[in-house]
Amino acid sequence: MPDFVGALDAGTTSTRFMIFDHAGTEIARHQLEHTQILPRAGWVEHDPVELWERAGAVITGALTAAGLRGTDLAAIGITNQRETTVVWDRRTGRPYRNAIVWQDTRTDQLVARLTSDGRGEVITAKAGLPPATYFSGGKLAWILEHEPEVRPAGERGDALFGTVDSWLLWNLTGGPDGGVHITDVTNASRTMLMDLAALDWDEQLLGFFDVPAGMLPRIRPSAVTTPYGLTRPTGPVGAEVALTAALGDQQAATVGQVCFRPGEAKNTYGTGNFLLLNTGEQIVRSTHGLLTTVAYQLPDAPASYALEGAIAVTGAAIQWLRDQLGVIGAAADSEALAGSVADTGGAYFVPAFSGLFAPYWRSDARGAIVGLSRFNTRAHLARAALEAICYQTRDVVDAMTADSGVALDLLKADGGVTANALCMQLQADILGVPVCRPVVAETTALGAAYAAGLGAGFWRSVDELRAHWKEDRRWTPSWSARQREDGYAGWRKAVERTFGWIDV
Repeated sequence: MPDFVGALDAGTTSTRFMIFDHAGTEIARHQLEHTQILPRAGWVEHDPVELWERAGAVITGALTAAGLRGTDLAAIGITNQRETTVVWDRRTGRPYRNAIVWQDTRTDQLVARLTSDGRGEVITAKAGLPPATYFSGGKLAWILEHEPEVRPAGERGDALFGTVDSWLLWNLTGGPDGGVHITDVTNASRTMLMDLAALDWDEQLLGFFDVPAGMLPRIRPSAVTTPYGLTRPTGPVGAEVALTAALGDQQAATVGQVCFRPGEAKNTYGTGNFLLLNTGEQIVRSTHGLLTTVAYQLPDAPASYALEGAIAVTGAAIQWLRDQLGVIGAAADSEALAGSVADTGGAYFVPAFSGLFAPYWRSDARGAIVGLSRFNTRAHLARAALEAICYQTRDVVDAMTADSGVALDLLKADGGVTANALCMQLQADILGVPVCRPVVAETTALGAAYAAGLGAGFWRSVDELRAHWKEDRRWTPSWSARQREDGYAGWRKAVERTFGWIDV
């Protein structure tokens, strides 16, 4: 068997390909950003053709950097930004329009109707999700309504729907020339169209969104011993390599953090934040604003489920300070700038650019900076942005504790923002529990590689994967209980100021 496994990580702002060995050690990576298209307020789009081109370029780049060929890979796994919605022509491979990104809020009126007329209760009962602009079913309904070509093509079976995993798998396996049209259970569980218990598309839910069933991909487990398909030798891999895993990015990070036992949790800090608590084979219904979702389904095993707290804007707030306001020149500058002041000077920044996700689910909310005086500087704003990441995580942790009855005693953190030591210290202070980061902080790609390797027999069991996990750094709380609770009370007051800004 070849000595390496590859992982294609198609995220919200960039795409990377990473190569790992048997010890789970990174051998090489190549990463490229892609364009964030913002046609109007609340709309966020990506060019699917650019996403595919970036995928090809990073695969080639990583193999070249490692001095490897496609034949040196035992298997490839894919992980992806989850709810982003692509519709394309089966015959030509041409997308009908730009992909609608998970952050996009154009479906707020549809969501309001679903909530008010009782359909929302059915969606939550079957799919585990509250009606929200976040999920891909509403985005697909919007495309079917606003792109005249799509509905008749979908009813003929010529228009295909998929999240980014489906789009990349289809292209890697040949595109118009025999490409496979599939998704996995984790990505399907983010659509509002799949029954969580049956792990299949639900006819009633499809009817709520008026979606032709022929547009939908086949749902497969997250890791498989019989490959989804093989990459084409004429494609970027340059060989026939088995595609044996696909997971939504946050579920992949759960695998990468080896959270395989019920009660184990991880928090990924990226464009947004996503805290997942493994609930095993039990479907746990949240009463405190969390999502019920599929965590993963490994080969020859039942699905494992999770409670999830999804936060729309965390690391993206740092990008906003950089790109829109020019407060910092690079994302990494936020740590030094925020660290130049002892606190926020009473300022709070609630980055509700896409409304508020868990545990509030308020699509009528919009971003706000409150508590300002003439004393405040750009350093205070930078620190408030870091604190916003941490306070939003506390919102979710408190909801998870209320739902599960289990108090958190350690937070496993991963993702790009964990490189910011000040932010991780603030997280420990605001939660009042230690925060630890693994040696491999980019666990989304690692999790996709682990799942692919399990499917291909590269690794024998999850116990073998657990032995690979190693802690890199730990932060312990330094705030007093009074400081922690006073700070959080101010945060909750600031959040309330964002409600009701948009009429829906």
